[in-house]
Amino acid sequence: MPGVFEICVEAQFSAAHSLAGYQGNCAHVHGHNWIVEVFVKCLELNSIGISIDFRDIRNAIKDVINELDHSCLNEHLEFKDTNPSSENIARFLYRELGEKINSASVKVSKVKVSETRSAGAYYWEE
Repeated sequence: MPGVFEICVEAQFSAAHSLAGYQGNCAHVHGHNWIVEVFVKCLELNSIGISIDFRDIRNAIKDVINELDHSCLNEHLEFKDTNPSSENIARFLYRELGEKINSASVKVSKVKVSETRSAGAYYWEE
C-alpha cells in the first residue's frame, strides 16, 4: 500500500459576523480573529523531497482569505443566504482552495476554521 503525506498550513484573518436564528449574543454582529488550518494530502514527492511548497499553499490561502479579511462575512456573496458559521466558512474555504491547489497528486483533504484556539469546525468531502 502506498504511503500518503499530509501537510498543514495555518493562517489567520479578522472578520465580523452574526448568526441569524441564534438564541444568544452571537445573533449580534461581533468579530473574531479566525484561525484557518488547511490540510493537504500528497501521494508523491518531487525530486527534492517535497510534495507541494508550503509557500504555494500559503499564497492560495492568502488569495482566498483576503476577500474575507476585515469584512462583515454576512455581506460576502457566499454567505448572503447562509450563516457564516465556522462550519460554513470551512466548507467555503475547502472548495475555493481545492480549485487552486488540487492536482493529480495533491488534494486539499480538510479545512479547520476556529473562532478561538479551543473551538472550531473541520470540513472535508469523502
